[in-house]
Amino acid sequence: MVQPRRAPTGRPGARPGGQRQRRQGRQEGRQQGPRLRPADTTPPTRATEPRASRFTGRAMVLVLVVSVLTISYASSLKAYFQQNSQIQDLRSRIAASQSDIDRLEAEKARWNDPAYVREQARARFGYLMPGQTSYVVIGEDGKPLAPQASLSDPRTDTSSTPTAWWTTEWRSVELAGNPPEATHEKRPLKYLGKNR
Repeated sequence: MVQPRRAPTGRPGARPGGQRQRRQGRQEGRQQGPRLRPADTTPPTRATEPRASRFTGRAMVLVLVVSVLTISYASSLKAYFQQNSQIQDLRSRIAASQSDIDRLEAEKARWNDPAYVREQARARFGYLMPGQTSYVVIGEDGKPLAPQASLSDPRTDTSSTPTAWWTTEWRSVELAGNPPEATHEKRPLKYLGKNR
């Protein structure tokens, strides 16, 4: 008759006889005697145990990779923002040029209108249609004023206060009755146009 095998005792998944062999090894070590330790070494405790560095080699490599990526992305972002500002500047220039083009095309279309051409000929060159009269405004210096010049409002002009005609006449009567004293510098003319 075949006897069934017994299941191993101990933890599930452990090898059969694994714990027994360890126990036997420990007992043999005890039988041999205590191990001798040097006098200057003490058993490690938490206070004397060296601290394990939190900053391992893998962490250093990770920090290095992250810093290199940050630097490369920062330079790329800087270039991106510079190019973006250049694009915005060029777009604004294009919009300004387009508005100038639209304005010039509108002016070109106006020159196709005969009434606009007549008005420009009158304003720029002083041309008149048959039967019209031209008036030219003369300035204080005797030259004609430019068509774009603006005249000042006479109500606001305070350069000289006008005097009444009777005031001027009365002054001439007073001057005839009391002539100013003649000075030696002013001599009467004996002959017209000559001073002797």
